[in-house]
Amino acid sequence: MISIQRIHTTDKEYYCFVENLFTKAFPKNERRDITLQREYTDGNKLFYNNILLAENEPVGFISYWNFGKFFYVEHFAIHETIRNHKYGQKALCELEEMLKGAIILEVELPEDEISKRRINFYQRLGFLLWENEYMQPPYREGDNYLPMKLMAKGELNSRTDFELIKKTLYREVYQIEL
Repeated sequence: MISIQRIHTTDKEYYCFVENLFTKAFPKNERRDITLQREYTDGNKLFYNNILLAENEPVGFISYWNFGKFFYVEHFAIHETIRNHKYGQKALCELEEMLKGAIILEVELPEDEISKRRINFYQRLGFLLWENEYMQPPYREGDNYLPMKLMAKGELNSRTDFELIKKTLYREVYQIEL
């Protein structure tokens, strides 16, 4: 059983675990600055930074945004020492049950074995890979856009919803106006 618990920086032990995993699991160009991450965790009502607990022990984290029409999973990681124990699968199933709405996430292009396995993992859980061209905006000034793909689960359609989702992500998550 996995539980998902929203945290804030005042939850010292849990927040430290999440922040350490966040910086280890994601390269600098795929995550925002730690100071801004802390600000969002404590002060952005659309942003949810969550620890994943199995039997009350931290196993990972998942951060998402609530945009009303859909939820956007921004970062998701299981601690490297306990991967391949189905915690990721259980966490996403629990998240889906908890949110009860459409979910969007970004994935790297299927160009290597790891990215292909990640896409297959999400597909096994019912996510659809959208073929729309999508570029993840940089988290930091001076960094480049990253070619990515969106994956979706729920009542969303790549033809009719892509532009709205892209505009929402660019504006709210990456602070860029189209």
